[in-house]
Amino acid sequence: MNVLKIEELYKVHSGNVLVSALNGISFDLQSEERVGIMGPSGSGKTTLLNIVSTIDEPTSGQVIITGNDTGRIPFHERSLIRRKLGFVFQNFNLLDNLTVRENITLPLVMNSFKANEITVRLEKVADQLNMKSILDKYVFELSGGQAQRVAIARAIIHTPFLILADEPTGNLDSKTSRDVMELLCNVQETEKSAMLLVTHDPVIASYCHRVIFLKDGKIVNEIHQGENRQTFFQRIIDLLSLLEGDLR
Repeated sequence: MNVLKIEELYKVHSGNVLVSALNGISFDLQSEERVGIMGPSGSGKTTLLNIVSTIDEPTSGQVIITGNDTGRIPFHERSLIRRKLGFVFQNFNLLDNLTVRENITLPLVMNSFKANEITVRLEKVADQLNMKSILDKYVFELSGGQAQRVAIARAIIHTPFLILADEPTGNLDSKTSRDVMELLCNVQETEKSAMLLVTHDPVIASYCHRVIFLKDGKIVNEIHQGENRQTFFQRIIDLLSLLEGDLR
């Protein structure tokens, strides 16, 4: 199933000088697929993610999520699209004054889910992520890895079609990053959702099925994992080196 379809996406930031953040990007994302987005600073990665999440609007082009053209949906009705999305951020975006339990279930409470369904869904994700022992803790009591697990649980508790991850391991050490990424991939596969991942880390990108490289708002390359993840990792490093070399 085609979860996400992007067609000829352009984004121009207006101001004293017009800046083209995206220049005609097109690609698809299938159900259960993990796609990484990489590129140098200013290449359009965050802009792309913001547009897919409906936080921002394109200057032109289409973003189609599960068959719905987001550009044809009135702004006040886009919360219906966001309910199909799960968000995982670098800075976790958790609320310090709420417990882990309350942080995870907040999206369900805000969307008026019944109490018994909230309980069932919470138990499921707590089991999946092995976090029952921390449900009644507050955010300030958690390690970075635990906090990101909470963020993942909150992102998937409403069973989204598409997970959007923006540097989800950027604040974690290398071992915790790998642990969190493996956990995120396991959950994504179990839930049969798709994932669009923005990262600067080749190790994290190597968990994806394919990686799209951006430069100056354009897709300049795309590579697929194949059977050997180590080879894929090396190809990612080589392409990043080429992109960085072009900037010198």
